[in-house]
Amino acid sequence: MKLSVPAKAGALRHAVAAAALLLLAACASPDWEKPGALREDVLARLGAPRSTQSLPDGGQRLLYSTLPAGYQVFHLDFDASGRLVRITQVLTQQRFESIPVDQWSARDVEATFGPPIRLEKVARFDGDIWTYHFIDDLGTRRYAYVHIDRAGIVRRVMYADEFSGGRYRFY
Repeated sequence: MKLSVPAKAGALRHAVAAAALLLLAACASPDWEKPGALREDVLARLGAPRSTQSLPDGGQRLLYSTLPAGYQVFHLDFDASGRLVRITQVLTQQRFESIPVDQWSARDVEATFGPPIRLEKVARFDGDIWTYHFIDDLGTRRYAYVHIDRAGIVRRVMYADEFSGGRYRFY
């Protein structure tokens, strides 16, 4: 059976629409979750988190990251009964500025921000520099450089704008 040109176009439109729906369904995002959602339902929608942590109240934190390509890291905090109580996007200037220098360890940094986009070394610092990128409150793409010494302690946090120099554009 041979299809006419309009029938072929209609079939193509339906195939494209179906593919678009599949892509949209695959683009679940942590910030779309609603407080009160069950942990199992969130895991079914978002898949496995980058990491998990036990919380002092008996709850659990799931960390979802859009790095290295994206600019967001989310903490999804669940209470002891498995209900979502809070969603926090933590890849922010304010959060980096709140790192307690000379107190936090590499483990604290990774538990908060996930793994860095790059691990670097420079001649003037005896340790690793963990690089993260984020978008500040003004929409500027920035880097945070977390300096971690050989003992695994944060010694300094520095910032720079991304070389693209542009503002974050939504198009």
